[in-house]
Amino acid sequence: MNLFETVKASVSVPEAARAYGLSVTRHNMARCPFHDDRHPSLKLNPDFYYCFGCGAKGDVIDLVAGLFDLSPYEAARKIAEDFGIDPDKPPEAAALAKPRHPMIRAFRDDERYCQRVLCDYLHLLEDWKVQYAPVLMDQEPDDRFVEACQMFVYIEYLADLLTVGDLEQRKAVVMELMKDGKITGLEERVNRAREEERRSDNAEKINAAS
Repeated sequence: MNLFETVKASVSVPEAARAYGLSVTRHNMARCPFHDDRHPSLKLNPDFYYCFGCGAKGDVIDLVAGLFDLSPYEAARKIAEDFGIDPDKPPEAAALAKPRHPMIRAFRDDERYCQRVLCDYLHLLEDWKVQYAPVLMDQEPDDRFVEACQMFVYIEYLADLLTVGDLEQRKAVVMELMKDGKITGLEERVNRAREEERRSDNAEKINAAS
């Protein structure tokens, strides 16, 4: 094993986060150090982290590199030194990452995909609730404002379950979202909205320049 593999097999993301000063909840959540995070939005899984606020993600080496402005190699060396790991000696067999069953690996991939899409959709709905809110009492509400009002609480609930729910709850959410292409449909919805906004911005720039 090389230095990177040895470090990642020996130290989990939550362990490193706690050791380097992050306050980690019992659900392995923390305030993200990579943006102005008022509420814990950084999910610390054993082998990777993901921020639902700014989208930061990576493994234990990426986390330490970001915390201390180090290169990946410097971060790996720091972890090895701080945790007493001999980079030239593989960790004990018990500390090595266990081979994962393909079904478990597939579930984790699906879970990350669902988390990312839900987070993107939530941000879109938040923008719509502000950007397209009716100005006048008798004004016909924009469809995007209506969608935001109807969907925000439900999508936020699903995202919370994937963040702090137990394994069975998370499995149920992932299965429901993956069924019949629901999560794919949400992703396409977000992509279409972004493309429409991009075209609208370009049109405004052209009009302003002409």
